[in-house]
Amino acid sequence: MKTIKKILPQLLFLAMALLLSSGVSAQKYAYIDSDYILKNVPEYQDAQNQMDDLSEKWQKEIEAKFLEIEELYKKYQADVVLLPADMKKKREEEIINFEKEVKQFQQDKFGQNGELFKKRQELIKPIQDKIYNALEEIAQAKNYSFVFDKSNGASIMYANPKYDISDDVLDELGLSFNTQRNK
Repeated sequence: MKTIKKILPQLLFLAMALLLSSGVSAQKYAYIDSDYILKNVPEYQDAQNQMDDLSEKWQKEIEAKFLEIEELYKKYQADVVLLPADMKKKREEEIINFEKEVKQFQQDKFGQNGELFKKRQELIKPIQDKIYNALEEIAQAKNYSFVFDKSNGASIMYANPKYDISDDVLDELGLSFNTQRNK
């Protein structure tokens, strides 16, 4: 979905340019509500729940480790006046190294190419591809020139509900149960 949202402004610009340059052309347009579609795809909800659980588990681990660092530092501050120079340096290095380890763990889990990102790709990308393929089939079958996504208020100022094909996408995915909106 991020890909669709990233290219939406360019698609809108291209659509407007084509509309203005083509005069009275017989192009057809439709829109979807990707948030609505995703809320009605059980696999997406399951994947999102898995992602949330994993994220929460890792966040708790990280918070616990940072609390441990804080306790080590407090203990060090309480003992610092009694420690010889070599012990001070050793304890400081232990705290610094532990903090680096925790930050690396955090980066490994939540970083740009971390485990959460990889898990998201593993769980959510196939669902997004499935939705896109259904959308593409409908767009080709109904001869739509453009299909916009109105989620997050992208750039559509007005959308006539009769052109919303979100339920068609759900039907194409075989998920048509109780999803018909008032049109």
